[in-house]
Amino acid sequence: MSTFRRRFRENKTAVVCLAVLAVLAAAAALAPVIAPHDPTQMFPDHRMEGSSGQFWLGTDQFGRDLFSRIIYGARVSLTVGLSSVLLSAAFGTLFGLIAGYFGRWMDSLIMRVMDVLFAFPEILLALAIVAALGPGTSNTILAIGIVNIPVFTRTVRSAVLSVKNLEFVESARAIGAGTPRILFLEIFPNVTAPLLVQATLAISGAILTESALSFLGLGIQPPDPSWGGMISEARRYMELAPGMIVWPCVAMTVTILAFNMFGDAVRDILDPKHRKR
Repeated sequence: MSTFRRRFRENKTAVVCLAVLAVLAAAAALAPVIAPHDPTQMFPDHRMEGSSGQFWLGTDQFGRDLFSRIIYGARVSLTVGLSSVLLSAAFGTLFGLIAGYFGRWMDSLIMRVMDVLFAFPEILLALAIVAALGPGTSNTILAIGIVNIPVFTRTVRSAVLSVKNLEFVESARAIGAGTPRILFLEIFPNVTAPLLVQATLAISGAILTESALSFLGLGIQPPDPSWGGMISEARRYMELAPGMIVWPCVAMTVTILAFNMFGDAVRDILDPKHRKR
């Protein structure tokens, strides 16, 4: 752990990205305190205005404050991203542990199901699930979580295959340890590194998928703010009020880029090949 902390501090990309993500998380958590206005409050006399002292990033077609809506939109995006990845990581880890450890028909059955899910493009599968269940925050989280399960299953399975025949696992078997203990106390701690990297990278994909679903009207429903929904609404007013589409795009781009670069940095820190350099 001390080695990880030292290498983390030495990696400037990881430190900067973590700082950006910390600011985003703090802004989302403190949205009611930071936002100068309620995100659904309308000011009819100030529709599509530019930046001002009262409206820092301007207003939309209904006179709603863009800065407040972006802050609350960050709360939605991070909640959906973290919740859906937690869901997919939990099931993907369980399936990956079972498939990698038991092998044979159990491995074949689980991985063939994952292959079927992998055959569909992520956004199309998420669209199909949300269309079947109906739009809304909970269904969006569920859809994105299901879509990401195969990625985590493959990641964990691959890591399990590389450690299940090592000495410490064989020793656990020799002393009569049960299967649950071997899986969760012996093997699982040794597959957390790739799992952590995959989870970090998956959050950015989950945020992008949520934005796409909201853009198409199947994700977060109005009047609740969502970056994808804000971009969708702003299409008609791009020439009159370019800030309506620019600021949500900037917020989404910075967030996704920060998660991706942070995931890459963590992978470099945890990669054994990198340590040997």
